[in-house]
Amino acid sequence: MVTHQSKLLNVGTTIFTVMSALANEYKALNLSQGFPNYPSSQQLNDLVANAMNSGYNQYAPMAGNLDLRLAIANKFQQLYNTGYHPDTEITVTAGATQAIYTIISAFVKPNDEVLIFKPAYDCYQPAIEVNGGKTIAIQLSAPDYSVNWDEVASKISSKTKMIIINTPHNPSGTIWSEDDMRHLEKLTKDTNIIVLSDEVYKHIVFDGEQHHSICKFPDLKARSFITASFGKTFHNTGWKIGYCCAPEYLMDEFRKVHQFNVFSVNHPMQKGIADYMADAETYLGLSNFFQQKRDLFLNLIAESRFKFTPSKGTYFQVLDYSEITDEHDVDFAKRLTKEFKIASIPLSVFNENGKDDKVLRFCFAKTNETLIKASEILCRI
Repeated sequence: MVTHQSKLLNVGTTIFTVMSALANEYKALNLSQGFPNYPSSQQLNDLVANAMNSGYNQYAPMAGNLDLRLAIANKFQQLYNTGYHPDTEITVTAGATQAIYTIISAFVKPNDEVLIFKPAYDCYQPAIEVNGGKTIAIQLSAPDYSVNWDEVASKISSKTKMIIINTPHNPSGTIWSEDDMRHLEKLTKDTNIIVLSDEVYKHIVFDGEQHHSICKFPDLKARSFITASFGKTFHNTGWKIGYCCAPEYLMDEFRKVHQFNVFSVNHPMQKGIADYMADAETYLGLSNFFQQKRDLFLNLIAESRFKFTPSKGTYFQVLDYSEITDEHDVDFAKRLTKEFKIASIPLSVFNENGKDDKVLRFCFAKTNETLIKASEILCRI
């Protein structure tokens, strides 16, 4: 037997796997993992099938299908009045997680420091640590998860290689304001800090609010990657198609790693998505689509003992259960799955030192029938 020192000594099975497995075991409604329980667009499925039947079955170009890169470039121009060159500044990836891992691998060296904001999506820290970097956590707190920019400034040092941000924010459902982006721009100006902006939920923002993409701020754009996910946008997370955008000098380094860990990703799906995006409503209509689901869910649980601030973005809603029990959130989430047949995600697993704010995350990217059943359960607790 070979003995070795694990590079990820403290990493075990993800909470998503744990809760989904429990949901399956106890036949519970699964509002834990962030995927829809309704089908992806038949039109999109047909366009992918057409691409297969038209011969798009061999390797795509390393950077991605050109039609798709052109569609992405056009989208940024239309939405944010800023450009990314389809040849040199856009790369299609095997989901946003692969893009994030590749960015970190391309730039983070041993002992480099990377700032992340917790609760943080669980792929950031392992990717930093497996590359020898050190995670510097900025802990945010319920219910508003606002950023203390003086604290951020105090944690930036000569060792800071990267800052990872996520807006709209998973798991809290909050969004960063223009003022937040200006603070970040000021703190990183005249430094060599790279910003990784995880914007996978950028098309899902509620109540007339605006998504402040990092590309709208010229000094930030010049030092930043944007990562995004077609799986989140088009209701087919199992396809694992995403992309990233960055200035050419950063993208050059990204592609050095990308070409050797995946090289290229699913070609017919790329072509199908490119054709589907010819109608901008396929992504512009998402905010209204999901706000209707959020509002239905919250209206139905208004009389429950859970407390909440309506989600401002993503398709997640955080519920505060502090008036129901003092149980640790992981224990309570497991008990709800087993006894009440509804699965959620406890937020402490995303926090520094397991900070427990007595909140659970519920995914409302579900059929209205599922949301009605879920609300009936939550109102009984």
